[in-house]
Order: sequence, then C-alpha cells, then structure tokens
Amino acid sequence: MFRIAILMMALSLQGPLWAQSTGPFSPYQLEWKQEAAIFGGSLVSLGVGQLLHQNAPLYTPEEISNFQAQSVNGFDRVAINFNSEPSRQLSDQFLYGSFFLPGFFLAGQPSRHDIVKISTIYSEVIFLNAGLTLLVKSSIRRPRPFVLSEKVGLSNKQSLNASASFFSGHTSTVAANSFFTARVFSDYYPESKWKPVVWGAAIALPAVTGYLRVKAGKHYPSDVIAGYAVGATVGYFIPKLHKKKNILPEGMHLDTGVNSMHLEWVF
Repeated sequence: MFRIAILMMALSLQGPLWAQSTGPFSPYQLEWKQEAAIFGGSLVSLGVGQLLHQNAPLYTPEEISNFQAQSVNGFDRVAINFNSEPSRQLSDQFLYGSFFLPGFFLAGQPSRHDIVKISTIYSEVIFLNAGLTLLVKSSIRRPRPFVLSEKVGLSNKQSLNASASFFSGHTSTVAANSFFTARVFSDYYPESKWKPVVWGAAIALPAVTGYLRVKAGKHYPSDVIAGYAVGATVGYFIPKLHKKKNILPEGMHLDTGVNSMHLEWVF
C-alpha cells in the first residue's frame, strides 16, 4: 500500500484563497430546491393528517363492543392484556429526552461551527417524521390495544387518541432523533472511537421506547416495529441526502481549515 499526502499551508492570512475559508470542512450542503421540497412535503402531510384527525368520528359503543381479541393477529394479541401506567410515563420520558440528543453537537468544534446546517436538516427530520406519523395514524385509524381491554373504561375508548395505534409516534420520533444523531456524529467524526457506543444507543433507545409503549397498552408490537422503521429511515437518510458529493477519486480525502488544506490519497 502506498500513501501519498500533500500538505499545503498558506503563507499569510491575507491570501485570497484562504480568506474565503470560515472554518472546518463541512460534510453537508443545503440546496434551496431540495429543502423546499422536504419542508413542503412535510407541511402538506402534517396539514392533511391534522385535518383527518380532527374530523375522524369517535368509536361508538357498538363498534367498541364488536372489537374482538380474536380479530387481532397472534403476534400482536399479547398487547391487549397490558395497561401499565409506569411504562407509559417512562416512554414519555424517553420521547422528551430524545429531543436533547442533537444538542450534543454543540460540544464539538466541527459540528458547532456547522450548527445552522445541522439545525436545518434536523428540522426536516422532525417535520417529515411528524407528518408521516400523523398522516398514517389518521388514515388507518387502527384501534389501540386498550380499546379491546376490559380494564379500560368506555370514556377512554371514545376519544380521538383511541384510533391512533398504527404506527407508534413515540417510537418513530425517538428513532428519528437517535438515528439522526448517530448519522451526523459519524459524518463529522468518522474516526471517533465512540461510534460503536453512539450507534448502539441509537439502536437501543427506540427499541426500549417501543417495548414500553406495548407494555402501556398503547400499541401492538407491529405498531412499534413500523414506527421504528419509519423514524430510523427518516433520521438516517435525510442527512445522507445532504452529503456533499464526493468528486475525488476513491481513497482520496480532503480536509480544509482556516489556513490549511490537507489532501490524502491512499491506494
């Protein structure tokens, strides 16, 4: 294996090339057409989903009495017997806490310098995931497990929230936040020894959240699996869409700073 490294240092801060540099190299780029399309699609899905949600009819007592456990597939049926309030409360804590995960990017200089781009991409992740979640929930209107439970009163079963089982919004949101954080961390700190820990946490947090939602009687296992898949996909691929195109040959890496550029080619 041969390693060629070319290091060029500017002789003066006044050099015309380096005067345009404002900080570390960024792995992302924003394009207004792409951002408009993502934000636009997210807002449309949110609007349509909210409209469907507000106008959805409540379950009638007759409909509720006709819901039978036997109509639920064997894989999901276990959730009907769950109704844990501590699990519900803990799942809420996982949900709220996940919104603080991207805040860790303020700690590192490369990501802190690029916080505007990161915030823009993160906003797209949040809006798109929320739009997809609300639109699907409002369109499918699957009864939550507690609607089939004899332990829950009729008043709780006759609410707009009672028909929002598929898919799990808690799970999709935590997955979107955690996978976004892991993906962006990997893009800014590709050589970090913490990558396995970050990705391990990103995978585990939405899984635990989904388990808690099932234990709380709010979702079936298939609801949380679908929510996990949607949130993880949005959180992972939205940052990927913004990656700068690699115009260098394979094995070549370019890093720039305020007063330097380092070009390395491994072959």
